[in-house]
Amino acid sequence: MSDTHDAPKITEHTSEVTATPAALLSFEEARILGCLLEKERTTPAEYPLTANALMRACNQATSRHPVVSFDERTVESSLADMKGRGLVRFVHSQSNRATKFRHVVDETWQLAPDATAVMCLLLLRGAQTPGEIRSRSERLHDFHSPDEVETTLTSLRAKESPMVAELERAPGQKERRWVQLLTGAPSAEDLAVASAPGRAPSRSASDEALVQRVDVLERDVATLRAVLEELAGPIGD
Repeated sequence: MSDTHDAPKITEHTSEVTATPAALLSFEEARILGCLLEKERTTPAEYPLTANALMRACNQATSRHPVVSFDERTVESSLADMKGRGLVRFVHSQSNRATKFRHVVDETWQLAPDATAVMCLLLLRGAQTPGEIRSRSERLHDFHSPDEVETTLTSLRAKESPMVAELERAPGQKERRWVQLLTGAPSAEDLAVASAPGRAPSRSASDEALVQRVDVLERDVATLRAVLEELAGPIGD
C-alpha cells in the first residue's frame, strides 16, 4: 500500500510560497553561499576565501547535508555565475597571489545578522527545526530560544519572495521543520528525505565534543595562518 499520503507538505499558512520565483541558486551555488556565510563568522582570519579554500569548505564531512565532492572547476564556474548576479565579489590584493571571494547577499537581500545565520544553516544542512537551528547557530548568532529562531524564520517567510517555508509535521516528529527556497520549492523527493526517520539522528555527547574540537582546530589553524602570512607573506592553497 502506498504511503504517499504521509509525505510532508508545506503548511497551509505558507501559501505565499506559490509566489516564489524560479530558483535563485543551483545546488552548487547554495552550498558555496552557505560556506561563505559560515566562514565569514567562524574563521574571519581566513575570510574572504580562495576558490581552493571554498572547495574544501563545501566538501567538509561535518556540519553538511548532504556531503558533496566538488572539484575546483565547479566552484570557480559557480562563483563566476554568482558574481554576474551580484551575489559575490572577487577580491584582488597585491598581498594575495590567489583571487579571493566574499558574499554580498546581506546587502543584496537586506538580511540582518539573525536572518543571515538562519539561511546559512538551512543552505548547509537542509531542513531543520527551530530547536536544531538554535543549537547549531552558536558561532553564527546568539539566539536565546527556539522562539527567537522561529520569529526570524517567520520574517524570512513573510518577504515578498519568501526565502523559507515551513513543512507539515511528519509522522513521528515532534516539531515542524523549515526549508530554504533559494534553490526553488522543495520537490516531493526532497520533502520525503527531510522527514525520513533517522535522517538526522541526534549526536551523542562524544560526537558533539568531537565536532566542537574540530571547530576549535579550524579557528586555531586560521589564526596561525594569518600570523604566518603577516610575517612571511601569502601562503599558497
